[in-house]
Amino acid sequence: MRWCIVALVAGCSHSPSGTMTDAAHDTAGTTDGATDTNAAMVTLPPANAKADYQLGGAYPPPTGVMIVSRDRTEAPAAGLFNICYLNGYQVQPGEESTWDADLLLSNAQGQPVIDTAWNERLLDVRAGKRGRILAHVQAWMMGCKQAGYQAIEIDNLDSYTRSQSLLTADDAVAMMSQFSTAAHALALPIAQKNSADLVARKTELGTDFAVAEECNHYSECDSYTAGYGDHVIVIEYVRADFTTGCTAFPQLSIILRDRNLVTPGNAAYVYDGC
Repeated sequence: MRWCIVALVAGCSHSPSGTMTDAAHDTAGTTDGATDTNAAMVTLPPANAKADYQLGGAYPPPTGVMIVSRDRTEAPAAGLFNICYLNGYQVQPGEESTWDADLLLSNAQGQPVIDTAWNERLLDVRAGKRGRILAHVQAWMMGCKQAGYQAIEIDNLDSYTRSQSLLTADDAVAMMSQFSTAAHALALPIAQKNSADLVARKTELGTDFAVAEECNHYSECDSYTAGYGDHVIVIEYVRADFTTGCTAFPQLSIILRDRNLVTPGNAAYVYDGC
C-alpha cells in the first residue's frame, strides 16, 4: 500500500511507475507544527489520571486505571483511554525483513547500526527516506485507529544519539513531525517519548503530550511540564523515584513498573500508580 497511503496527510504525486517519488514521500507529511490544522481536533489522555504501562504484555488493568499503553499488536483495554505503542525509529527484533533494506541504517563500512541498549536495528530517518518510513508506520497507525486506540506513542526519538553520529537531532525531529501529521490526520494525539532536551522543539515535533521514563530519576520532569503542562505520563522503575514524583508532581500520571514490564503472575511484576 505504499502508493498513496500518505494521501490521508497530503496529496500524492506519482512517479511513472505509480509509486510515489522519494521527494514526494518526504514532503507529504512535513509540517512545522503550527500549520497542522488537524492537531486541534485530537482528544488528549486525561491529565492526572491513574495509568498503566503494559508493553510487556496485556492484562486486566488494576482497579482505578483510566489510561493504558499497549503494544500495537495487542487489543486495547475496553472502556479506558488506550495509547498504541509502536517503534518508528528502530526495528523490533525479527521484523527486519518487513522493511526495505535501504531503510535500515548502515555505517560507511556497510555494517548495520544497532542500538545495543535494545538490540534493535536503527532506521535511516535521513532526508530522502523519511517518506517511505512514514508510509510503513502510518499503516500501523491506521491499524491502531481501527482497533480502537485513541493515541499514539512512538519510540525511540532519541535513537540518533546511538547512531554512530550518522543521524542528528534534526533528522529525528523532522521524522517526528511527519509522524505527528499522520496521527493528526487520523484524529489521534501523539506523544513525545523521552528526549527531554527536545521538548523545546515541541512545535516542530508536532506532539501533543509526553510519555517520560524516569524523569524523576534524572530530574527532567520540569522540562516535560514546561512543554506539556499536566499532560505528562511518567514511568519510574525505582520506588524512591516514584515516591518523589508523586510528591513533587501530584498533577501528573505517574506509574511504577518493573523494568521488563512483565505481566501479573510473574514474580518480578511491580505496579503502583498515583
